[in-house]
Amino acid sequence: MRLPLPGPVKQRLGVWLLNRTMRNGIDLRKLRFLPDSVTLPLKRDGLDPLPEMMRVQAEEPVRKLADMFGKGVWLVSGYEESKEVLAGGADVWSNDLGQFVSQEGRSDEEQIGGLGMTDPPLHTALRRYLTPEFTMRRLARLQPGIEAIVAERLDAMAEAGRDGAAVDMVEQFAFAVPFDVICDLLGLPVDDRGRFLELGVARFDLTEGGAGAFGAAAHTREFLINAVREQRGNPGDGLIGALLKEHGDELDDVTLGGIADGVFLGGYETSASMLALGAYLIASTPKAGEMLRSGEAAQVDQVVEELLRHLCVVQLAFLRFAKTDVVVGGVQIKEGDAVGVSLLAANRDPALGTGDADLGVFDPSRASTRHLAFGWGMHRCVGAELARMELRTALRMLAERFPDLAMAADLSELDFRKLSAVYGVEALPVYTGASRETVSTA
Repeated sequence: MRLPLPGPVKQRLGVWLLNRTMRNGIDLRKLRFLPDSVTLPLKRDGLDPLPEMMRVQAEEPVRKLADMFGKGVWLVSGYEESKEVLAGGADVWSNDLGQFVSQEGRSDEEQIGGLGMTDPPLHTALRRYLTPEFTMRRLARLQPGIEAIVAERLDAMAEAGRDGAAVDMVEQFAFAVPFDVICDLLGLPVDDRGRFLELGVARFDLTEGGAGAFGAAAHTREFLINAVREQRGNPGDGLIGALLKEHGDELDDVTLGGIADGVFLGGYETSASMLALGAYLIASTPKAGEMLRSGEAAQVDQVVEELLRHLCVVQLAFLRFAKTDVVVGGVQIKEGDAVGVSLLAANRDPALGTGDADLGVFDPSRASTRHLAFGWGMHRCVGAELARMELRTALRMLAERFPDLAMAADLSELDFRKLSAVYGVEALPVYTGASRETVSTA
């Protein structure tokens, strides 16, 4: 008979096993699980942070979660404290995750990179290639294409929902729209949507530590590196082709494939989660649908910004590693310690509210407030404005096409991701019309 271990004992045993596994050097690819003590910011109750998370924010906005591999692991959850970390310079913080992942014997596809995991001067150089492509002027040319993609997916939803059948918003709409948009932007085919739906989820899934996430990353990097190789001799009309035409002599296939990988993954997985969970809130909040159908850009923007703040599907910013002893929110963090920033908790910090406003409530009428849904500082999401364009267009057109959109399942019946850096739901069944009795979403 096996006796269950008390929680604190189990946590200490787990940390001991991790430290023993990594005694010859930290390699996050070998990390098969995360100890309970560090998973708090990755867990939710439905759409909301755990009550424990908000208690931690109120009492200890800079909190040490654990000691692992001889280093402290910290959680920052207050808005001002989070902003302080995110805005910190490269002299204080490093985002270089590659230093903790063995590259020996790894193929090009398995190397660690991307804007969020690099430091200046490499980060500065990589971002320089992308920034001109994501100005509002350049992005404006995508608007007609986004509208056409959304209209096509709404038609598919209408067909799937004929005769009152429930429709899976994730498969039919929330994933398909941003995936098709980002493929159009990069100049890639949209043939294998289903495969990348699974890979995108796997890359942020931390239920098996880092092992599964890094494995899924290798598959998508391989796809994009090959796409660069194929286009090098005959560049296409998308972003990959444009970068090859303008900077092909400077960028090898692996580097450009890595840049494309960051745009590709960041461009569809986060937006897909926002569209699915946003559709849930719109279906259960009549005022949001009314504002989206108003025809007024300011009201559409108001709904989108509140959704971004409230849902904040990117739960945790890329880890920062202290390059020197540093004080955050009055708390000393030692050189080498790892710091995670809970963007979700920071976005619900009462310090952002006015009067008695409850930032734990989704209120589409709320005057737009500050939020960190796209991060802050030099690692702020380069595709933030593209994401806003997609959300404004897709949610407005969804509300106009299906004013009677209703949930076909209760919130408690939905299968939410358990331990994922990007929060989401596996499926979201809805009725597109009012012909069926709706399920309460209270």
